Formats: sequence, C-alpha cells, structure tokens
Amino acid sequence: MTSRAEPGQSEGLFDDPSAEAESASAERERSAPARAAEAGRQPLAVRMRPRALDEVVGQGHLLGPGTPIRQLVDRDVPMSLVLWGPPGTGKTTLATVVSHVTSRRFVEISAVSDGVKRVRAEIDLARRELGMTGRQTVLFVDEVHRFNKAQQDALLPAVENRWVSFIGATTENPFFSVISPLLSRSLLLTLEPLGDDDLREVIRRALADERGLNGTVGLDPAAENHLIRLAGGDARRTLTYLEAAALVVDEGAVIDADVLEKAVDRAAVRYDREGDQHYDVISAFIKSIRGSDVDAALHYLARMIEAGEDARFIARRLIVHASEDVGMADPTALQTAVAAAQAVEFVGLPEARINLAQAVIHLSLAPKSNAVIRAVDGALGDVRKGLAGPVPGHLRDAHYKGAAKIGHGKGYKYAHDHPGGVVRQQYAPDAVDGREYYSPTRHGAESRFTEVLARIRSVLRGAPGR
Repeated sequence: MTSRAEPGQSEGLFDDPSAEAESASAERERSAPARAAEAGRQPLAVRMRPRALDEVVGQGHLLGPGTPIRQLVDRDVPMSLVLWGPPGTGKTTLATVVSHVTSRRFVEISAVSDGVKRVRAEIDLARRELGMTGRQTVLFVDEVHRFNKAQQDALLPAVENRWVSFIGATTENPFFSVISPLLSRSLLLTLEPLGDDDLREVIRRALADERGLNGTVGLDPAAENHLIRLAGGDARRTLTYLEAAALVVDEGAVIDADVLEKAVDRAAVRYDREGDQHYDVISAFIKSIRGSDVDAALHYLARMIEAGEDARFIARRLIVHASEDVGMADPTALQTAVAAAQAVEFVGLPEARINLAQAVIHLSLAPKSNAVIRAVDGALGDVRKGLAGPVPGHLRDAHYKGAAKIGHGKGYKYAHDHPGGVVRQQYAPDAVDGREYYSPTRHGAESRFTEVLARIRSVLRGAPGR
C-alpha cells in the first residue's frame, strides 16, 4: 500500500472540494467489471490482505484483548510500534489493517526508496493536519532497518511529540538495526513465523474467497503439504506460489504436486516432519558429521532446509553433537554450534542456512571424541545404582553458626594455598572414591589433557610419581 498523499501535499486538508466531488462521481461511474478487473490485476497476496484484525491469521499473542495493537485499533490510542519478524508474517498487514479500521490518515514510506526529505515532508503534513483538524497520522516505515542513523534520527521529533503514530517494520534484530532513542520510544512487538495450521487457513481462504481464486481451482492434500513446506512460515510466499500454480491449470482443475513443482520450479522433497523421513534424515545427518563426511552432512542439511524442517531443530541437534561427538577434542565446536543457533534466531532462513552450514563443516572436520558423554553417563549410572553416600565432612558447608561444632569443614585444604593449585584430599564420597569417569582421548586438543589429568590425579590421591 502506498501513501495516500504525494510528498509535499496534504491529504484532505487543502483539497479542492469540487475536485474531490468530481473524482468521487467519476469513480461511481466506473463500471463494476472495470473495478473488478483492476483488483484482479493485483497479486493474490495483496488481494487477500486482511481488512480487520479478526481476519489476521497467526500472531495470536499480539492480537488478544488489551494488547497494544488492539488498543491502537479499537481505542485510537496514539503509540509507536516496531514490528520485528521474518518476511511474510504480517508486519505490513497489521499496519494496513490499522489504516482500514481507524479514522487516521495513513502514510507508508519505504526505507528502500525514500529518504529524509520524504520523511520530513510527511511529518510536516501530519503536524498541520493534527493542529488544524485534530486528525492523527499513522506513519508506516517499511524496512526501517535500511535507514541509516541520520535518517532514523529524523523520525525522533515526530515520535517524541506524538505528531504521528509511528509503525516501523524490520526483518533484522532491532537492537542492532534500529537506533536506541527510536527503539526506547517505541513498543517492540515480535512476530513469529506462521505455523502449518495458519498457512492452511491462508491457503483455504485464498482458494474460496471472492477476492482470491473464488473456487476456480482446487488443491489436493499432497500439493497443499508441499506448498506449506515451500513457504517456510511465510504467508506472502504461500500465496505467490499458489497463484503461480493456478495460472497454469484450467478453470475447475485441481492443482497437484506435479503442477506445483512445475509452477514454482521447486521439486517436492519427500519429507514428513513427523514421520520416518524426519527421523531417518536427522539420523543420517548426525552420523555423517560423526563420521567426518562433510559432503554427506551438507547434503542432509540441504535436504532438511529445502523440505521446510525447523531450522531451530537442526541447530539444537548441532549443539548436542558438538559436545557428544567432538567434546574436548575441539572445545570451540560447541561455541560454533551455539553461535549458529543464535544466528537462526537473529536472522532466520534463508540467510541462516550459511551459519548452519559453517557449523556443519566445523563439526564434520573437527577431531572426534565421545569422552564427555561417556564421563557424564558413567557418573549418572553410578548415582542411579545408589553409589552416592554422604558428602565428606571436610567439604560440607561451614559458613553457618555451629557448623564447626559438628565437624563441618574440619581439615579442608584450600587449593590455592598449595603449589599448582592442587592438593591431596578426598573430594568424592566414599562410595565412588577412586572412580574415573573422564578418560580423554588422544584426538585433537583433548590429547593435552591426558598427561595433565594423570598428574592431577596422582597429586589428589598421593600416588607414586607425584
């Protein structure tokens, strides 16, 4: 949706009434078929854009009673919002709904194509409109993260003085991409990718609604599932692909998976996120990394991404694998895996595929060790067998009054008072004293811990060779 006023011109304030009446008359004289044809030329995603909050699919956490969006719409409360979320989750939709259901003047600015001059012109118009008629303006800035600091600074007076109700939309983390003064004056709302059920609702509405395909084509279940996988939580992409498929079939036909593949030039990956393929592919993925076959691991990563697997699930498996199969052989592997998971949260797909691939390559080529998981599982096994016993008296808490009288802390040796920071004393309960859970391998960085651990254990236990 574009601004209803050209830059430098007021909307409604200085209009010529006779010109407005003439325009309205001309609009009424236009034939219904002509108006329908014009609407039909708009993309399906635009035609199906909700006209009221109750038509918005998904984002239930933002649209319930008493939420800021409801306040803005239902009570015309002036406020400034920053909407953060992946593409196709409804940022522009929410701003457009505000324009439809409130009496405010609505202006949309694109940070991709507009600059400070346009921003200041629209703010000046908003001030005049507010001062002379009391009519408020909603200033929607799409892709606000593309404005530089100086351009974002130009918004501050209008937001501070509430000359406009500012709504900024961004796909990038606003804590990094939006200046702090603007962010602190706005309410940050986070939009989530649409779930499968949400996308099914979007598809079925578009198939049946007179603004959409109006029942002219059908969609079989396999094609619907494939379309949802391709969409990746993006409603706009869902409708774009559906429209492309509808253009290549005859009226009354049913779109199947083959038609959808040809229309969008994307093969249907046979993958069920809740079935055998899900478990088989993730199993092969982890085993390929464990086996250091980086090429096979990247294949399975691509297969999961293309099939619409949740990127957060992939990232979680990499974090587990980093400790389970690499561990201390390369301690930086865990850092890489965690960083990839954070990247998935910050930027999302498709860009996060690069971060996931980097983690896969790192873990695949890293030296391998399962000493960490063997150590913790060995300790857990003994505890589950009942090998626990009381904590040695010299290690018990001695900070409360009366502890010394019952012998707590008596004989404890403070490690920092001894050479090397290691001193002979018993730490484990009697039941497991002398048990060795961690056995470092000779792989990668872990090899250096073998000798270190042997020396430490010899000191702790007073063994020969101390």
